[in-house]
Amino acid sequence: MPNLIESLQGRDQGHLRIIAESWGIRLQEQETQKTVRSLITSLLDPERVAHMVSDLPTDAKSALDELIQHAGRVPWAQFTRKYGEVRELGPAKRDRERPYENPISAMEVLWYRALVARAFFDTAKGPEEFAYIPDDMLALLSKSEGLKKQSIGRPASAPEYAHTSLVTDRILDHTCTALAAMRIGISLVDLFTYPAGEALSGKFIRSLLLASGMLDEAGLPKPDLTRKFLEAKRGSALMQLFTAWSESKHINELSLLPGLILEGNWVNDPLRTRLTILDYLCALPKATWWSLGSFVSGIKQKNPDFQRPAGDYDSWFIRSKSDGTYLRGFEHWDEVDGRLISYILSGPLHWLGVLDLGRAEEADQVTAFRLSSWSQALLQGEPPTKMQLEGEKLIVRSDAQLSARRFVPRSVRYQVARFCDWNKEMPDEYQYQISPASMSRAREQGLKVSQLLALLNHHAKAVPPSLVKALERWDKQGSEARFERMVVLRVASVEIMQALRKSRASRFLGESLGPTTIAVNSGAIDKVMGILVELGYMGEIRGEIE
Repeated sequence: MPNLIESLQGRDQGHLRIIAESWGIRLQEQETQKTVRSLITSLLDPERVAHMVSDLPTDAKSALDELIQHAGRVPWAQFTRKYGEVRELGPAKRDRERPYENPISAMEVLWYRALVARAFFDTAKGPEEFAYIPDDMLALLSKSEGLKKQSIGRPASAPEYAHTSLVTDRILDHTCTALAAMRIGISLVDLFTYPAGEALSGKFIRSLLLASGMLDEAGLPKPDLTRKFLEAKRGSALMQLFTAWSESKHINELSLLPGLILEGNWVNDPLRTRLTILDYLCALPKATWWSLGSFVSGIKQKNPDFQRPAGDYDSWFIRSKSDGTYLRGFEHWDEVDGRLISYILSGPLHWLGVLDLGRAEEADQVTAFRLSSWSQALLQGEPPTKMQLEGEKLIVRSDAQLSARRFVPRSVRYQVARFCDWNKEMPDEYQYQISPASMSRAREQGLKVSQLLALLNHHAKAVPPSLVKALERWDKQGSEARFERMVVLRVASVEIMQALRKSRASRFLGESLGPTTIAVNSGAIDKVMGILVELGYMGEIRGEIE
């Protein structure tokens, strides 16, 4: 954006005098280039700026604060609609009526103090008129203590957080599970569901891992980066995920909202949206429960276009999945933009450790939130402290079942999961089963029995000797026992069996299981039954045959 001297170009001597007087600066009567430069130098004095800001009316401070939160510029029509017009007066009428002494709006206050200027800038839709803060003035105002960010919304009432969900670091366990699943070809859709509310989705986890740089072009975990992530302390790993999310240009929460279908070639800016919401959160009082509904309503009132350049509500084609309705126009703000804010707060910011959540009695949806005990560290790019260490041991049973509780090292569980079939997952425990099929799959990935045994010997409470023996024998000889489903034919005498073997039925008969018992190909039952009748014997089928 233009700097201050560029912004004041073309202003008449009278306007420059008004600006100087409002700042308490004495301006020479004769306008010269030197005089203008001297005025600019005085206006950009940090102490003078701080004093000016402290003397501004409350509504002017709010307007200035909103411009700062929008990187220093907002469409002129949108801004003046909210903070009032600047009267269009020629120099003579201005000097006669002196509007700067009795401003009719916050905008006029800022205009005659050179804190806000007006210009056309190029946008995706072409040139558009903006209210803006000159770049060099913006740098000083952004540091001003006089512009304390105003909290959006209101504190929550006690009933709004009757039931609380405090932050956890479970997302570290979920990402470990996801990485192992990707490595052995299990779909994340089968692992993580998205029924409603704040349930974590496999789509979000995959997007998060991509943003973290842990997946290659084929969507498989990169060995070195995966190992470092899984071996990191839980606080550092959580910080890594939060940083990846907060800085990602590619994780698009709008596309993750359940119940919406995004169509067309329009593009939104999820990073800008995310940073705007984080900025509003940072202005909230610490450790205070806050009303989610009032927070969303406050953004709708103060900055409804937080994710839409130039307030574009018509070119974004978003459809409701339930009834196919297109949610175009500002009248659908709550269904799209409002829901997006709620999703970011009750979803990613909760999963990543920043916000505790609260619900009212018998409420399905989140009604309140607060900054968690981990939030300050995470928002400052530091790992939370005093988090649980990963020092638990694997539990291995003689029937080849393994149990890994949450605080078994994630790197260990990741490796174990690659050798095993996956059984039940419980809130604080993961269960696995070693089988010939799982070992064969691991062998195809280049893993060895010796690696599994070393892993178990080092990280399990105890390893049953019988399991060690079975694994070592399998490594040398493969499976030494198998279960099969078969159709068994039992006849009344050896004579019948001999007659059957000499008949056309012999090619349908399998392994002999005894003098009067034999396996039969399951698809040939009717043929064997017919041949038995031809030989003079009636047969019957007992039980269900697959």
